[in-house]
Amino acid sequence: MATIFTKIINREIPASIVFENDKVIAFKDINPQAPVHILVVPKKEIPTLNDISAEDSEYLTAMYLAIKDIAKDLEISENGYRVITNCNTHGGQEVFHLHFHLLGGQHLGPMLSI
Repeated sequence: MATIFTKIINREIPASIVFENDKVIAFKDINPQAPVHILVVPKKEIPTLNDISAEDSEYLTAMYLAIKDIAKDLEISENGYRVITNCNTHGGQEVFHLHFHLLGGQHLGPMLSI
C-alpha cells in the first residue's frame, strides 16, 4: 500500500516542495514543530531504518546532501538545526516510509525532558 509520501512523490496529493532531485523529495511538514520543519524523503519506499540495505546507500547520501543544501537555502545552517528520524511505533514513527525531519529557525533546546 502506498504511503502518503509516495502519493506526494507521485503528485497524487499536493505538498509544499522545497527540494527535489532524482533520489529525494523534501517538503514542508503540515504540522510544524519549529519555524522551519521540512520532511526529507527518499523516492524509494524504505519502511524504516531497520529496512535499510547496502543498496540504499545512494539514497541515504542523497538525503543528507539535500539536508545540507536545504539548511543553507533556508538560512538556518549558520545558527544550527536538528535532524531527527523515528523508527517504528515506539520510536514515534507515524508514516512507514523512511524520512528525516529537518528542524530549525529557533533555539531548539534539549531533546528530552526526563
